[in-house]
Amino acid sequence: MNTLAVADLSMFGHDPWWLVVVKALGIFVFLVLTVLIAIYAERKVLAWMQMRVGPDRVGPRGILQSLADGVKLALKEGIVPAGVDKPVYLLAPVIAVVPAFMAFAVIPFGPEVSILGHRTPLQLTDLPVAVLYILAVTSVGVYGIVLAGWASGSTYPLLGGLRSTAQVISYEVAMGLTFAAVFLDAGTMSTSGIVAAQDGNWYVFLLLPAFLIYVTSMVGETNRAPFDLPEAEGELVGGFHTEYSSLRFAMFMLAEYVNMVTVSALAATMFLGGWHAPWPLNMWDGANSGWWPLLWFTVKVWGFLFVFMWLRATLPRLRYDQFMNLGWKVLIPVALAWIMIVATVRALRNEGYESRWIVLVVGGSIVALGLLALLYRRLRAARAESQTVQPDAGTPFDPLAGGFPVPPLPGQEPHPARPLVRSGHPGREDFDA
Repeated sequence: MNTLAVADLSMFGHDPWWLVVVKALGIFVFLVLTVLIAIYAERKVLAWMQMRVGPDRVGPRGILQSLADGVKLALKEGIVPAGVDKPVYLLAPVIAVVPAFMAFAVIPFGPEVSILGHRTPLQLTDLPVAVLYILAVTSVGVYGIVLAGWASGSTYPLLGGLRSTAQVISYEVAMGLTFAAVFLDAGTMSTSGIVAAQDGNWYVFLLLPAFLIYVTSMVGETNRAPFDLPEAEGELVGGFHTEYSSLRFAMFMLAEYVNMVTVSALAATMFLGGWHAPWPLNMWDGANSGWWPLLWFTVKVWGFLFVFMWLRATLPRLRYDQFMNLGWKVLIPVALAWIMIVATVRALRNEGYESRWIVLVVGGSIVALGLLALLYRRLRAARAESQTVQPDAGTPFDPLAGGFPVPPLPGQEPHPARPLVRSGHPGREDFDA
């Protein structure tokens, strides 16, 4: 008995040209407005969590602060430093921001609705491999970051671009593996088909390990705190966009926030039932029809955006080696083990054995325990490493032993000052120890 689902794409490709334009403009306006609101909301949420006021000068309660920041950036002088590769330098922001918008072409906002008498799905288009299209398009965006760092002709932007490349390469592997688990269970790569497969059974419950790995990967994919290492102010000044100003700098910020919305919408589509109403609202007959699903989808996206803001206000930035170890030594092995379990369940379903819930719940618990064990092992090793470098209490400390004066570490006692002897060279004020 083969239970593979086949996505119904017959509803796409029949819209008149003006309806396609309306849909495309609607997606663009949705993303721009979401970014404007998200910037203001993030500043307010961070202020609330840090016991501050946040924006309160421009407009009532500062609600026009994002618009004022955009006007300010537009009016600032666009400076092009000397020594940059000018064509690549100017093209890099465009390469970063355009793929972020293109990825939303296959995101389903809702079911079929009536727009000026035409029945059409609340989705621009769909493909048999729609999720792979999103992965391909978003992967192009990192080229804008890499080219921006390289074309700036400066060391710190170059390091930021290289870091961003390493992050995307590492965490897209784990992200792609979580998608493979969804493909195996849903039997389709179409976004509308994946949403239809979750009618009544969301994958956040059936594929919990994949959901947890995806949420971690999407934060690393978007270079957001605590994984904002390409923009680490204490190490790289500002990272890949250090040499950018005015609207070109604003385009990088726009790309970052649009990418946040994209990965959040993809998380809602892949694991939270897409535009399907949550319980107990789904018990209402009209909850999943008409324009109501657009509201449920938007609420889910904003839930993930709030998680981005929450993480930024809560967690400190990781060291780069810790971040890469998390991706390659924890997330990817766990994702591979989970795919093997999901593939086994898929094979059993194809043979007519309906043990989906039991195997996935038990297997998910085992994989989650394995994930916790790996994290505990990594933390224990890091703690042991830190203890080996701690000096013994009472150890004499010479601040000039390394040739440069440094303060004592906890547990070290300052060494008695050594007598300073004049060098004896006439006209010099330096001293030798």
